[in-house]
Amino acid sequence: MIKFYRIFLLLIVLIFSTTFVSKEHNLTSKNNNLFKILDIEILNNHLIKKDIIKEKLAEIYNKNIFFISREDIEKPLKQINFFKSIDVKKKYPNTIIIKVFETKPVAIFYKKSNKYLLDSSSKLIKFEDNNKFKKLPNIFGEEADIKFVNFISNLKKNNFPTDKIKSYYYFKIGRWDLHLIGGKIIKLPYLNVDNAIRKSLELLERKDFQNYKIIDLRVQDKIIVE
Repeated sequence: MIKFYRIFLLLIVLIFSTTFVSKEHNLTSKNNNLFKILDIEILNNHLIKKDIIKEKLAEIYNKNIFFISREDIEKPLKQINFFKSIDVKKKYPNTIIIKVFETKPVAIFYKKSNKYLLDSSSKLIKFEDNNKFKKLPNIFGEEADIKFVNFISNLKKNNFPTDKIKSYYYFKIGRWDLHLIGGKIIKLPYLNVDNAIRKSLELLERKDFQNYKIIDLRVQDKIIVE
């Protein structure tokens, strides 16, 4: 009901504006700022700077607020690192409010001599030193960036404590090694990965496995330790 009255009131304002204003200040006049976008408010951004967002949206300033769509705003923002999606609200007469949703950096990926941030959409972003990223794990291996997001999701599904993993190594045959913060290495197989993850959790809890540095689960139904 409140929304209905707001729309009704807005229609009255529009009718009044278009009917009773003088020719010198007509709504269609280039010098009239009524309903032209003069301000953009940015909410919920953490990694993306507000200035970068506003710079990308420079072309919508002074455009009629009624004729700007969500797509007009979202399209130029897709070029920004860590951008995922937005919610848009119009605050009449001349303000756009944008709530930003970002991807998350999940790892530091090493490719040849280059270093990248890998985000939660599997996108590679040129690495810049930042204290926010110092606790991220490292990943190595050709195509590891493509496979990593699904793999870490699998680890979490099986309740593996990913915060204890220092580095991930991916091998072309489709399997992973986990290097834990304490120095242990878990070698996972190519097949039956879920079973191997659950078995590794069980072995990490056992006292008789505490002194082993390597837990090798690559061979089905066998546990090799060093």
